[in-house]
Amino acid sequence: MATQSNIEWTEMTWNPVTGCTKVSQGCKNCYAERMAKRLHAMGVERYRNEFGVTLHPDLVDLPRAWRKSRKVFVNSMSDLFHDDVPLEFIQRIFDTMNVCPQHTFQILTKRSARLVDVASCLPWPRNVWMGVSVENADVFDRVHDLARVPAAVRFLSCEPLIGPLENLPLASIHWVIVGGESGPRARPMAKEWVESIFAQCRRANVRFFFKQWGGVRKDLTGREFHGRTYDEMPVGAPSASHQFIQAVA
Repeated sequence: MATQSNIEWTEMTWNPVTGCTKVSQGCKNCYAERMAKRLHAMGVERYRNEFGVTLHPDLVDLPRAWRKSRKVFVNSMSDLFHDDVPLEFIQRIFDTMNVCPQHTFQILTKRSARLVDVASCLPWPRNVWMGVSVENADVFDRVHDLARVPAAVRFLSCEPLIGPLENLPLASIHWVIVGGESGPRARPMAKEWVESIFAQCRRANVRFFFKQWGGVRKDLTGREFHGRTYDEMPVGAPSASHQFIQAVA
């Protein structure tokens, strides 16, 4: 189950795990949960458990067959570090990423404590980018946890941004994505929250990617900020600029 993606910062998704459970306010209006319910109603076999955590072993080796280099969002429909995903299964996914250096794999988690617990049991090749979701100041601990992980690229996804994020600890972070919530119950994102994160990234020499303003109709609100789009990528991406190179802690 790999598909071309409309997510602005990646090219395709790969879902060897589907399903999740809510852990914080960022999960309240989960887009993946809504999609899983639709796919279940349509009779799609992989969503037979709707949004219950489900492993798909037959998809673990799928990227090995891809020859063209791609940016791949791993588990857009789940959280790889969910407690219900066995360590052995996570290791199999990392083994696949390790032997596919032609691709860049982007992983996001809200379960940073488990990420830290198992990090030493996993290979961390340069083509694996590790990120945490940071929707408001209540989950700053995720950023501190991420700093302890030996990934070549560490990034934050501040989406849905539902509160201000002042004094972000960016010393060990290489990339920040910012986006407002979208969909029928979207919570608003204040412009000053985006301005603050942008300024912090510029001071810390961290790449900034503005995904969207969000809202019920994100196609109407767009993704321009300061009259332009910000599609900056971290070092390691094909379009990365040498002036943003940072040492990895």
